[in-house]
Amino acid sequence: MKVNNQIKTLREARKIPQNQMANDLGVSRQTMTAIEKMKYNPSLELSLKIARYFELPMEKIFQLEE
Repeated sequence: MKVNNQIKTLREARKIPQNQMANDLGVSRQTMTAIEKMKYNPSLELSLKIARYFELPMEKIFQLEE
């Protein structure tokens, strides 16, 4: 199974630069790039931070593809 996410779409819709979001979350820009390209799944802790950052439930950001 694969985990898809809407992070890039949400970030761009809110006009948040990738490096700013990375800074706000305490991760590198390279980590954000990998997450947005779905090459890396964030930890549970980081996933919760991302959900809080966008003020959305995790299910609106992350989807499990079967």
